Amino acid sequence: MSDIFLAALVSGAFAGFAVDVSLYPIDTLKTRLQSPKGFLASGGFTGIYRGLGSVAIGSAPGAALFFTVYETSKFYTPDNSLGHMMSASFGEIAACLVRVPTENVKTRMQINSSNSSLSKTVKQILKGEGVRNMYNGFGITLMREIPFAFIQFPIYERMKLLVSTYQSEPASPIQSAICGSFGGAIAAAVTTPLDVVKTRLMVGEDIQGVKYTSVGDTVKRIVRDEGRMTLLNGIQPRIMWISIGGFVFFGAYEACKGIVGNVVGSRKREGI
Repeated sequence: MSDIFLAALVSGAFAGFAVDVSLYPIDTLKTRLQSPKGFLASGGFTGIYRGLGSVAIGSAPGAALFFTVYETSKFYTPDNSLGHMMSASFGEIAACLVRVPTENVKTRMQINSSNSSLSKTVKQILKGEGVRNMYNGFGITLMREIPFAFIQFPIYERMKLLVSTYQSEPASPIQSAICGSFGGAIAAAVTTPLDVVKTRLMVGEDIQGVKYTSVGDTVKRIVRDEGRMTLLNGIQPRIMWISIGGFVFFGAYEACKGIVGNVVGSRKREGI
């Protein structure tokens, strides 16, 4: 158990950081497409790395926490799709404790055309309700992440099992990467409306400065004022970002997990 815990911790941190930093520009474009101000008013193609510092701080611990809980939970849940859904949900709940504050900072900086610094953005968010404001959008983030995990991880685990059965050996990191990419693309498309609502709640207000008060209020106003198709804003870059990210993430995770496992096994054999 401790070996799996260590492998998940290190591998998750490495994979999460690698994906979030390398694909950050695509995430910025997606967020600006979902902004109530519109794509160009939110910065367009300029300053696409704005807010990267927030992600760099939170991505490694968030991903490490997710996979540590996910891999550990698999020991206590059924070894089937339902078990994988449950384990992934537990992992998402844990990861959101780290992810949501950094997402709030990132989202504000991505759509702010002025060059506000990381520290200035954090201070602005903390005004009013303090730390509680950093968790603005926590509920909708869970509403997005849990269905996402429900879709992605059973597909990922099932495809890995099919590959392993077909070739009579475990799936390689590259094969695992393809499985993760496929599952991620499907999950990304299905959960895009929830992602749009999450972005709006984290931004806090519409273009007239009227605050969004709840998930229901946000959905109602988007549909009424901008049309239903607005809930699909950013779907193309989101699918691209998550499918490429899934390939890099799961490939890096499985490769790193194998390396950590070999190192731990070698040290045990040597009695270290």
